[in-house]
Amino acid sequence: MQVDTLILGAGAAGMMCAAHCTGSTLVIDHARAPGEKVRISGGGRCNFTNIHTEPENFLSANPHFCKSALGRYSPWEFVALVEAHGIKWHEKTLGQLFCDVTAKDIVAMLRAEMTRAGADLWLQTQLSEISHDGSAFRASVTRDGKTHEVRARNLVLATGGKSIPKMGATGLAYDIARQFGLAVTPTRAGLVPFTFPEGRFAELSGTALPCRATAGGASFDEAMLFTHRGLSGPAMLQVSSYWSEGHPITVDLDPEGSLFETLREQRATSGRHKLTTELARHFPARLVAALPQQTGLPLAGNLADQSDTALSLLVDSLRNWQITPGGTEGYRTAEVTLGGIDTDGITSKTLEARDVPGLYVIGEAIDVTGWLGGYNFQWAWASGVAAGRAITARLS
Repeated sequence: MQVDTLILGAGAAGMMCAAHCTGSTLVIDHARAPGEKVRISGGGRCNFTNIHTEPENFLSANPHFCKSALGRYSPWEFVALVEAHGIKWHEKTLGQLFCDVTAKDIVAMLRAEMTRAGADLWLQTQLSEISHDGSAFRASVTRDGKTHEVRARNLVLATGGKSIPKMGATGLAYDIARQFGLAVTPTRAGLVPFTFPEGRFAELSGTALPCRATAGGASFDEAMLFTHRGLSGPAMLQVSSYWSEGHPITVDLDPEGSLFETLREQRATSGRHKLTTELARHFPARLVAALPQQTGLPLAGNLADQSDTALSLLVDSLRNWQITPGGTEGYRTAEVTLGGIDTDGITSKTLEARDVPGLYVIGEAIDVTGWLGGYNFQWAWASGVAAGRAITARLS
């Protein structure tokens, strides 16, 4: 079978690339359905982009690499595509855009765009071998119990990273990249909950509150969630991408910085109340009850018993709570994979390998990882479009 372009992976980036390729295009995936990570994202409503997307929202060994693709396909261009397909959407917080009804609408939209571009999709298809014969890529694939030999002028690696292996993630793109001489940077789980030994926060499981979490020089003001295994919630997922094993996370439980003055005012009017009672007006009661054991804070006595110095020490402790995780939940629950195929071997404008003409790398497979909140989908759309347009130009 001869095609112009063979795309490995029917995820967000792969389908978007196929929708922008001319010529004959074949997309293969081992899954039963396309866009499975799209379907489950955002609680089933797909946080499909973020209107505040900037290169600064991405991690990479080369922080400049993502600028070209992101600059040539904006969030509003994807929104226009969504609206053209009649999909209703809304903004939640921090620029995050979601479908009103279901993430399946985005998958259906991508399939429709692929069909419009004339791309074929083979699901439940296994890749057993890939090579280059000097003039084209040759792939041996198995579908419906039959082996097919596919010859393609262009090959696109869009199989993602290692996150969520239960959905079939394998790191296949890394193996193929190495086969063709591309380097792969060290990978680890990103946007992932933290774990702590001996069920440290088990008694607080289900408790959530806003905070400022800091790790590796990055800070995020979002919600944190205590779990049986440790800490989760948007704030923790965000800093997990910057955290290094063995280092502490700093948690600020008073991110607005108003607690000291508020407690002083309460002392004047409610001084006979217990300190813990007044703190419970600002924090979940279960957290207040657990703070002495968790932080070593002495929360005894009435509010009137607390001097300004004592209140200042209390608030400083709550604003600089140092917690050292035992680890993370790993790829099992990670939303993304940090690291990946080294950008040094890829051209930022076209996403084509510098030394392997016709080989393209897009989406999560490459060493570009976004923040939580729709940024990784925007990278998938932008990198897929960049590669698709480059392939179209190459075929013309």
